[in-house]
Amino acid sequence: MKYVIRPEDVTPYSPANHSGTRNYRLVAPGVNGAKYMEIIYGDIERHAGAVAHAHPDMEQATYVIDGEATVEVDGVKHHVAKGDLLFFPSRVFHDIQVISERIKLLVIYAPPYGENPEKVVKRESSNAGQV
Repeated sequence: MKYVIRPEDVTPYSPANHSGTRNYRLVAPGVNGAKYMEIIYGDIERHAGAVAHAHPDMEQATYVIDGEATVEVDGVKHHVAKGDLLFFPSRVFHDIQVISERIKLLVIYAPPYGENPEKVVKRESSNAGQV
């Protein structure tokens, strides 16, 4: 069982709906047996990010370790920077676009996401704002 994990200890992956992103899964069922949450270290390049999407039955919190971005949550744009915490409730559309050289994030999902396509909904013109 892994209780102490560093990003360099895990294989990075590029998540769906994102560009220029390298994620490192640090806490998850397949990493160390976590059942109720998943924690990701994310590194996203300038002008990259995630398209608008929502998670029907999952909450997400994201802490900005370093860098800056524009984030839209439920139709409202925000400038975020080092030290900010973002909360994306279940069923609320959100996106991120990096404006600094890169952004480093700590992302927490509950319950675990595991890149399961059934746990994400992309925005379509007919469902703007709600899932």
